Amino acid sequence: MTNKMSASHTMLFTSEEIKRENMKQLLLSVQEALTERGYNAVNQISGYLISGDPAYISSHKNARNNIQHVERFEIIEELVRFYLESK
Repeated sequence: MTNKMSASHTMLFTSEEIKRENMKQLLLSVQEALTERGYNAVNQISGYLISGDPAYISSHKNARNNIQHVERFEIIEELVRFYLESK
């Protein structure tokens, strides 16, 4: 007996879930780019979020450009939400 998923099976995602997943992927890709360049990703991302200075984020793998497409306050909100929900 094989276990097959029906072609009619539909997954529903809310826009909030999609937004949160996109934010997660963004932060992970920025972390990867910073780590590859030898930076402490937590320190660099924190510096960027506090100061707004994009120079904290390396341009490696387009990380600086990518992180600037999201408002800093949205990143901070998501980080706080994640931290509090994972308690």
